[in-house]
Amino acid sequence: MPRNVQCVVLGREAEGLDYAPYPGELGKRIYAQVSKEGWQRWVAHQTMLINEYRLTPIEPKARALLVAEMEKFLFGTGATKPEGFVAPEAGKPEP
Repeated sequence: MPRNVQCVVLGREAEGLDYAPYPGELGKRIYAQVSKEGWQRWVAHQTMLINEYRLTPIEPKARALLVAEMEKFLFGTGATKPEGFVAPEAGKPEP
């Protein structure tokens, strides 16, 4: 039986994650307060950040940026898109 959480991203009750997706206290907080759908929204945003800023996630500065953005996205006032970012049109391949 799936467990539900009051998701801080969606602002409503939704199906919770199956496991903590991040280590430590932050991972425990995510597990307790973020739904599967909310987490998937973060993953999509993180992918956009990695691509737009051309980040290498194993580099310490990139990891620090992604963790800070993750906390803003999930628990803060929300994350912003990189300056000049234009979302690709639906159904149209990226150049």
